[in-house]
Amino acid sequence: MGPKSVNAKVEIPKSEINKRRLKRPNPRRQPAALGPRLSSFSRTGAAFIDRQPRQLPCFQPLLCLAWTCLCQGGGFNFPPCHILNVSGFHVLFDCPLDLSALTVFSPLPNDFYKAICKENSDSQNRQKVEKPLDANDLIFAEPWYKTVNNLHLWNVSFIDVVLISSPMGMLGLPFLTRMEGFSAKIYITEAAARIGQLMMEELICMNMEYRQFYGAEESSGPQWMKWEELELLPSALRKIALGEDGSELGGWMPLYSAAHVKDCISKVQTLRFGEEACYNGILIIKAFSSGLDIGACNWIISGAKGNIAYISGSNFASGHAMDFDYRAIQGSDLILYSDLSSLDSTEDIDQSSFSDDNNNWEELMNSLSNYDESVEEMEKLAFICSCAIDSVKAGGSVLIPINRVGVFLQLLEQIAIFMECSSLKIPIYIISSVAEELLAYTNTIPEWLCKQRQEKLFSGDPLFAHVKLIKEKKIHVFPAVHSPKLLNLASCFLPTGVCGLVPPFICFDAGVGIITLYLFLRLQKVQPLLKILQPKLVLFPEEWRTHVSFSDVTSFSVSHYSENETIHIPSLKESAELEIAADIASKFQWRMLKQKKLNITRLKGRLFVNHGKHQLLPENEPGGSSQTRPFLHWGSPDPENLLAELSKMGINGSVERCMTDAESEDGFTVKVQDPEKSMIEVRAAVTVISAADKNLASRIVKAMENILEGI
Repeated sequence: MGPKSVNAKVEIPKSEINKRRLKRPNPRRQPAALGPRLSSFSRTGAAFIDRQPRQLPCFQPLLCLAWTCLCQGGGFNFPPCHILNVSGFHVLFDCPLDLSALTVFSPLPNDFYKAICKENSDSQNRQKVEKPLDANDLIFAEPWYKTVNNLHLWNVSFIDVVLISSPMGMLGLPFLTRMEGFSAKIYITEAAARIGQLMMEELICMNMEYRQFYGAEESSGPQWMKWEELELLPSALRKIALGEDGSELGGWMPLYSAAHVKDCISKVQTLRFGEEACYNGILIIKAFSSGLDIGACNWIISGAKGNIAYISGSNFASGHAMDFDYRAIQGSDLILYSDLSSLDSTEDIDQSSFSDDNNNWEELMNSLSNYDESVEEMEKLAFICSCAIDSVKAGGSVLIPINRVGVFLQLLEQIAIFMECSSLKIPIYIISSVAEELLAYTNTIPEWLCKQRQEKLFSGDPLFAHVKLIKEKKIHVFPAVHSPKLLNLASCFLPTGVCGLVPPFICFDAGVGIITLYLFLRLQKVQPLLKILQPKLVLFPEEWRTHVSFSDVTSFSVSHYSENETIHIPSLKESAELEIAADIASKFQWRMLKQKKLNITRLKGRLFVNHGKHQLLPENEPGGSSQTRPFLHWGSPDPENLLAELSKMGINGSVERCMTDAESEDGFTVKVQDPEKSMIEVRAAVTVISAADKNLASRIVKAMENILEGI
C-alpha cells in the first residue's frame, strides 16, 4: 500500500474573459510559476539575501483556457471543428469534410451529359453573365474535397489530442494524420471508428469511378482551380469554391488513398462509452452517447482545474442509437456547445421562465422528456415511406441517399412495412461497396444501440430487420451500380455515376427522389438541460444570441463565440488540489507569518502527476539520510528593528543611509562597533554581512532571521 496523503490547495487568482481575432496560433507556451525569490543565509563571514522574484520549481496550474472555433460546420454532414487549449495541451474536436461542396462537380462526364441533352448543348456554354444554373455550369472533373480551411493555419505538431465525435467528424482525418509532424493522440468510440472507416473506403471507391471517367490529373493541378476558370463560375458555385471572402480555395485537396486510411486507423485509440483515457497523466478523457447516431458521442475532459464538457449534435431519444447521456455531463464546470443545427427552422425561444429559483427537479426532468424525439423521427421516416410508395404506385421510382447509418437502417424497416401493407412486391436495392459489411456489423453491436434494440437481443430477434429482409430476398445488396447481378435483376435504368452526400443509397424501381432527414437537440430543451447540468460557464455559438435569451438570475454565466475567434476563459476553480504523502506531512514545521497571520511550511518531494491528480511523494535520498535545509528568508529589513534586535544580543552599532545606491533609496549600512567591528550592507537586491569573527557573523544572521519573514 502507498503512503497516506493529505490534500492541500493552491489558490489561483481569476482573470477576465477576453477575445481576439484568430490570425495564426502561437507556439505552445509553458505557464510561468509565481512566487517570491528566496535564498538562504550562509553561516560564514559573509551572507547574502536575494529579494528579486524568480520562478519556483513548484506545482502551478494554468490560469485559463483558450477556445478557438475553426469552423461552425453545416449540420450532420459537416460537423463543427474547434481547438481547446487546456493545461497546456491543444485538443482538436473533429476533423470533417464539407461534403456539401461536392455539388460544384458534375456527377456525369461532360460528353455523357451532351449525349443526353444534345439539343441544348450548344446554347448552354458557361459564360460570365449570370443566368439560371444548369448542368453545364458544373465542374466536369474528378472531385476534390473541401477541408476545414482554418485548420491549415495551425502547425499540426502543436496538436496534442484529437477527439472525434461522430463518423462524419472523421472523414477529414487522413489528411491530418499523413502530414509531417503530426503525432497527436486520437480518441474515438469503437462504433464510430468502424463506421467512419467504412465511409472513407466508400468515398475512395466512389472517387475511383470519377478517375476512370476523367483520367489522371495534370501535374500542375486541376484546370478548374485556375483563376480564369474560377471567374467563369456562376456566383453561387464560385461562393462554394472560394468561400465568402475568397480565402477557402486552399482548403481543397485531392482525396486520400486507401493506404492513408489504413495508416489513419492504425493511429486511433478506440473507447467505449464511459471508458477513461488518461493523456500524459494530466487529462482524463471520456466519451458519452450523444444519441445522434450509432457511436456518436459528447466528450468530458477532466483535470486539476475542473471538468469540461463538449456537446456536439445530440438527440435525447433515438430509435436506433443509445440515448443522449446528459446525466454524465452533470456537474461540469464548463460546457462547450458546438452544434448550430438546433437553429434550423426554429422560432426564437425565451428561456427566462426557467430562472435560478426554479428548483423543481421533477418539472425540469419532465421538460426534457415530455416530447419524445424518436416519435418525430419515426413520423419523418413514415412520411418518406408514404411518398416513396405513392411514387412507385404511380409507376415512378425512388432513389434515397442516406447519411446517418441508424436512420438508414430504420428506413429499411419502415419501407418494408409500408410495402407489405400496400401489398407491393418490389425489390429494394442497396448499392454500396461497403453495404454488406456495414449491415453485418450493425447487427453485432447491441451495446451501442438504444434499449429497445438491446431487448431484441435477449428475445432472440435480430437487432435490425434488414437481416430478415435480406434472407427473404426483399432486400438485395450490391457493391456498385454496374454489378452483373444487379443488371440482370433490375428492369429499371440506374445512373452510371452518383455524387451524393454519403453512401450508401437505396433504390427501388426507377427515377430519383431525394428527401433529407435531420433531428437534433431542440432549443426548448436547452435551458432545462442546463439547469440540471449546473455548469459554471456555457459557451454558445454567436448565432444563438438572437435566438435564445437567458434569465439574468441563472446560476451559470453565458458567453458566445464566433468563427475564427479565440476566447480566453478564466480558471474554472479558484484552487487546485495537491495530495501530499503522509511521510512528508509528518515532517511539517509550521511557522507563523507576522504580516499575514498565516501558517507556512516548506515542502520537499517529487511532484508526480497521475490520472489528472497531482501528488507530492517522498524523495529517495541515498542512505536514508536527509540533510538539514537552511532557512529561506525574504523581505527588506527595517533599520530600526534591526538595531533593536542586535542590541538584545549585546551588539551595538549605528545606521548610515546610503544615498549612493542608484537602484534604491532604501539602502543603508549598519556599522557595528561593539563587541568587534563589523558591517552590514543592505541594498535593494542583496544584503552583505562582513565580520572577521564567524561567531559574530552568526549572531548577526540570527538577528536578521528574527526580523524577516522566512521558513
